Amino acid sequence: MNGIIFPMSKLPSKKKTIRDNIITGLILLFALVGIVTTLSYFVHLFKIAQAKLFPGTAIEEDINVYVKTIDVERPEIDVQLLTINPYSRPGIAISGVKNVVIHYTANPGSTAQQNRDYFEGLKDRQELKVSSHFIIGLDGEIIQCIPTSEISYASNNRNGDTVSIECCHPDKSGKFTKKTYNSLVWLSAFICAKYDLSGDDLIRHYDVSGKLCPKYFVENEDKWLKLKADVNTFIKERGSKEFNDE
Repeated sequence: MNGIIFPMSKLPSKKKTIRDNIITGLILLFALVGIVTTLSYFVHLFKIAQAKLFPGTAIEEDINVYVKTIDVERPEIDVQLLTINPYSRPGIAISGVKNVVIHYTANPGSTAQQNRDYFEGLKDRQELKVSSHFIIGLDGEIIQCIPTSEISYASNNRNGDTVSIECCHPDKSGKFTKKTYNSLVWLSAFICAKYDLSGDDLIRHYDVSGKLCPKYFVENEDKWLKLKADVNTFIKERGSKEFNDE
């Protein structure tokens, strides 16, 4: 009786084995990247929730500008972070902070809250892309709209490496009230101290794009130089005096 001979299975080639190993490795790599990205997203959401629930006691440096222990005492800041959206808070990480950019609202008599709510409403109106990290009101109140770890849509091609401060003003001259000015000096000094900058690192929106902003400090160069000097004095004396732009 003749035996039945079964054909032998082909052994996998060396090239096929290498290819399969590469494919498996890539699948594992993509899976790992997906897990890390998802975890980072949920951590980011947790930090945002923490800042909203406990604005005075936040401990995460990348959520609130005031959490790091520095020589300059933090001013009072009302943290009202914008909803992440493509028009006013894209959630894009900032590359670093090289300058603090000063703006004015160009909307005489408007309040810090009104300007903050305008930024928030852009997610629904989808008119344009604009925002600021901070807004200082007519009474010196400070609202934070965006974490300093993220970019704002304020300073054109310098959005990626600057912190922006928008200031309210009572009339068309663009001149700030004394309370607004003092809060601007304090907040600017605080941010400068946090990022190892000085008053010399303050710039105007005008210095970035040529726009007449902040109007009063573009038209009055001596007042602009005084603002920068006042910030340096505030850092040096740790806020031991008040200032005005006279």
